[in-house]
Amino acid sequence: MARERDTEIARVLDILHRWGIHTLGQFAALNKQEVGARLGPIGLQLWDRAKGKTTRLLKLVSPPESFEEAFEFENEIETVEPLLFMLRRFLQQISLRLDALYLVARELRLQITFSDKSAYRHQFKIPEPTNNGDVLFRMLHTHLENFKADFPIIAVALEAEAAKPSYQQFNMFETALRDPARLSETLARLTGLLGADRVGTPVLEETHRPDAFRMEPFAWQLKETVGEIEPLPSCALRRFRSPAPASMLLVKNRPSHLRSAEIHGDVLRQKGPYMASGNWWDEKAWERAEWDLELENGALCQCHSREGRWELDGVYD
Repeated sequence: MARERDTEIARVLDILHRWGIHTLGQFAALNKQEVGARLGPIGLQLWDRAKGKTTRLLKLVSPPESFEEAFEFENEIETVEPLLFMLRRFLQQISLRLDALYLVARELRLQITFSDKSAYRHQFKIPEPTNNGDVLFRMLHTHLENFKADFPIIAVALEAEAAKPSYQQFNMFETALRDPARLSETLARLTGLLGADRVGTPVLEETHRPDAFRMEPFAWQLKETVGEIEPLPSCALRRFRSPAPASMLLVKNRPSHLRSAEIHGDVLRQKGPYMASGNWWDEKAWERAEWDLELENGALCQCHSREGRWELDGVYD
C-alpha cells in the first residue's frame, strides 16, 4: 500500500515539474478544484499539505545507541600503561551507559592506530555477555600484556556491541556459576600465553594428511544431531604428540625389528606400505609410507617412513 502511494506521489511530482512548478508556493497558488480535476485525490491531499491545512503527528524514532569511545594522544606513546589507562576510562563510560539502559556487552572491538597510519584491530567475543567494567578490562589487559608494535601509538578506539541480558530459571537444586564472566578472562589469558592459533576448537582440514587440523574460535552452541551414531567395531589408535623417533631394521625392504623410546621388539606381522601424499601443488607437499606392525610382545602399533626417517605414530588398544 505504501509503495503504491509513493508511486502516485512520484507521478504527480513529475507532472508538476513538467508544468514548471518547482516550489510549494507555486503549487499552493493553483486553484484547488483545478488541481483535483487534473491530478485526482492524491493531488488534493498534496495541495492541502502545501497550504498547511493538514496535520500529521510526528513519529518518534529513537536513534540507535552507539557505545564507542576514541582518543587521540597529544604525543606518541611507546608503552602500554597510557593505553591501558585510556581503555579503563573507556570501559567505565561504556559500562555506565550499558547499565543505564539495562544492556550488556557481547562483543568488543579494539582499534589501535600507529604513527605510520597503520592500525591494529582485534575483536573480542564474550561468551557470557556482561557490563562489568572490571571483567572487561581484565580481558583487554590480558590480551595486551604481550602486545608489541613496530611504531608508536597515536590513537585508540573501543566499541562495544550491546545485547539484552539473558536470564535463566534454575531448578531447585541447580545453581549458577559463581562468576560466569571469568570464562572470557581465562580464554584471554590462554590466548595471550599460547597465541590465537592455539586456542579454540580443532577442525580437521580437507586433506588426507594425518593430524592436519586448524584452530577456530570456540562454538558455544553445539550442533544438533539427529539420533546417535553407533561406533564402528574397531581398535582405537592412541597417537603420540608428536610422533616418537624410531629405528627400524629392514629385511628385504620390510620392517623386521622396531626400537623406540616407547616400545621395541621383533616384528611378527606387518601390513603395508600404505602410500599417502598430498599438497603436491604448493610448498606444503608431503609424502609418507605407513605400516601397521604386530610385535613379538603382542603390541600393535602404527609407524611411517619419510625420506628414510622412521617415526612411531601410536599404539592400538
